[in-house]
Amino acid sequence: MQTNIRNSRWFPATLLAGIWLVVSSSAAADCGQPGWYVSSPWGFSTNSFWVAGPEGSILVDTQFLPSATREVAARVRECTGKPVLAALVLHANPDKFNGSQWLTKQGVEVLSSRAVVKAIPAVDSVRRRWFEKRYRPDYPDKLVLPKSFGAVSTRLERGGVVLNLHVLGPSVSAAHVVADWNGHLFVGDLVANRHHAWLERGDVDAWIATLEFLQGLRPTRIYPGRGEPGGPELLAGQIEYLRFVQEMVRAQKPSGEIPEAVAEKISDATKARYPGYGNEYFLELGIPAVWEKLAAVRPQ
Repeated sequence: MQTNIRNSRWFPATLLAGIWLVVSSSAAADCGQPGWYVSSPWGFSTNSFWVAGPEGSILVDTQFLPSATREVAARVRECTGKPVLAALVLHANPDKFNGSQWLTKQGVEVLSSRAVVKAIPAVDSVRRRWFEKRYRPDYPDKLVLPKSFGAVSTRLERGGVVLNLHVLGPSVSAAHVVADWNGHLFVGDLVANRHHAWLERGDVDAWIATLEFLQGLRPTRIYPGRGEPGGPELLAGQIEYLRFVQEMVRAQKPSGEIPEAVAEKISDATKARYPGYGNEYFLELGIPAVWEKLAAVRPQ
């Protein structure tokens, strides 16, 4: 399904509202270990985290807007007294990779898996059509790819920080990296704590399988793409959310394109089940994607 985001009901109205929200709800940062930065709503309330070592820090996810990338790098130095030495892109969405251009210009080593790097150009091409004109000049003027650390899980050491990197397959994006720092998992948009999930691919079964793999690692702390960090219960909560949406769609016996009234019904039920969750407009793209995926495998 090719959704025309510019003409969809959710994109202009909701994101234009962010123009005034950013004035009253600015970015925030926490100087803990790991450190935590949250962009303004205009940048989709996107998390970046960093782990500080004696010589510098590794940044996890590079932000959607270059202005936010500059701000998070400044916060890292302010909090730690040391620079960002390396940055990880966990998956191929622009709120994870758009900061690569600015960081690379500053001499920061930006890294991801071979599969994520391969997936980025196609995603960037689509997202530029959605976002570049609207956000200009606060949008990268060209794509700068992370460097590949390879195709398999590995160990990353920079500045006295050691991360174990798990290379994972498709779910919320076409490919993923999850970073493990002593049982603390940085998972990107595999988990959205009290935010609706980005279900563009409709790949619920693969997503749940990935989350179950992460549960098997027995983590002590989860650092999501959006929302507050928490314990391993965040993995269970995300699985429950995904199963709920999938079963709501399946109950309508999907076939062909989803009727607008049915999409609204499922969206309303999801909002009622998860009141107060952020990014409600994600459902207007995600529910049709889950419908399309289930319709493709349903016996005719």
